[in-house]
Amino acid sequence: MTTAPASFALHVPDAELEPEPLDPGQIVSGSPEVTGKVVWESADGRQIRGVWQITPGVVTDTEADELFVVVSGRATVEVEGGGVLEVGPGDAAVLRAGDRTTWTVHETLRKAYHINLG
Repeated sequence: MTTAPASFALHVPDAELEPEPLDPGQIVSGSPEVTGKVVWESADGRQIRGVWQITPGVVTDTEADELFVVVSGRATVEVEGGGVLEVGPGDAAVLRAGDRTTWTVHETLRKAYHINLG
């Protein structure tokens, strides 16, 4: 993880990721596995950039304020009380802080993200 304001480049499809175990209460169906890597974090910890991946299955989450771009894979993200996002390679999506979501991952999904924790 980098906390310095240095510029950098990362080839997202080949980035090595670390296991990020899901809370079993988030798993609706299947045996999804999550991996990820924080590649930059602001000094105050309120801004985080990284890479995240999830294998097929269905999970629930409560979102942070996030912008992400899908690099590979495909998923349907249902936002409680909102819309349904169909995301795949090249798609950018924004999730609002507090959104309750259900992710149906059809093909292992990898995304690059920026999270704002306020």
